[in-house]
Amino acid sequence: MNGKVIYLDNAASVPTRQEAIDAMLSVLEHCYGNPSGAHKMAREARRLIDNARDTLSFGLGCDPKEVIFTGGGTEADNLAIFGVHGSRNGTVVASMTEHHAVLAPVEQLGGKFVRVHPDGSLDLDHLAEVVDENVSLVSIGLVNGETGVIQDLKKVAEIVRSQAPDALLHTDAVQAFPWLDVASLAQPADLISIAGHKFGSPKGVGVLVIREGIDISPVQLGGGQELGKRSGTQNTAAIVAMAAAAAVTTAEREETVERISVLRDFLADKLQEIPESYETGVAIHGGKVDRSNKIAGSCHFCFEGIESEALLFMLEQENILASAASSCTSGAQDPSHVLAAMGYSRKLAGGSLRLSLGHLTTNQDVNTAIEMVPKFIESLRKTGS
Repeated sequence: MNGKVIYLDNAASVPTRQEAIDAMLSVLEHCYGNPSGAHKMAREARRLIDNARDTLSFGLGCDPKEVIFTGGGTEADNLAIFGVHGSRNGTVVASMTEHHAVLAPVEQLGGKFVRVHPDGSLDLDHLAEVVDENVSLVSIGLVNGETGVIQDLKKVAEIVRSQAPDALLHTDAVQAFPWLDVASLAQPADLISIAGHKFGSPKGVGVLVIREGIDISPVQLGGGQELGKRSGTQNTAAIVAMAAAAAVTTAEREETVERISVLRDFLADKLQEIPESYETGVAIHGGKVDRSNKIAGSCHFCFEGIESEALLFMLEQENILASAASSCTSGAQDPSHVLAAMGYSRKLAGGSLRLSLGHLTTNQDVNTAIEMVPKFIESLRKTGS
């Protein structure tokens, strides 16, 4: 693209960190042996994978042997849901606002779904109604990829343990890792999914944490890699790159959150000044907006009288890259299932805009968005687009 790109789609994928690129290139150039082999280069590849497992276990709050490498977040979610169902049967349960990597498997298995409140938080009373002794797995995402809403897994776990003591709790923490202390907040979960491209590694690599003592049925058979839970030759270069990205993300997280939360609040406050604009996933107390239940990088709005596709096209002409919903559905014509579950009308949801900030977002990026978004919305409303 010509000119400076203002990238505000970090919830879809963040720029690859230089540390990850350097780590990956080193493996591709010097350690290309198959980690399942016996010679010294193969042994070195296994050592690099084990080191990566150690690094990621620190950021995830688990033992290294509980880290199972996958081909991304979708595979991790599928392995958690189908794997538990294959070993335990029973009913699987998820919230209505989960990523499609969770929704689709649960639907296929005839599972149940839990409602959310208008601010996107889980309806815990409904969860208690849905969960019973027949439930084998409950999957609740730590952070919603569209609205940035954070769920309280501790409260979720308390309900699950009391209603279905034998059930397991899975959380899709893909959107959480760049912004939250997953090691602490996901501690109640038995299974945790993450994806490397959300925090700076190349795409196509992820992790499913499977706590020790939990048996799941593999969905991919072969050479028995990853303790037999996920067979297939490990992508050494991508795994090492993901660990490098995780290390720098964890080290810089506190500083990044502090800086980006200020920028996000400034951006959101300015967008609220646009007539008939609705910030999603926030609580209102006496007219004051409370964004404490959202991650720092999330700024999501719905605007009356416009269509998202037209707004995104106009923004792209100014090199401002954003989205309307999660990247798996942003090209679809149907409005977001997340907004529908939160009670937004089809018409209003059709005017959604997700501006997701990241560790490279600058003051100028935000200022440009503040300048252009209201202007384009006014233009679209005048033309009826």
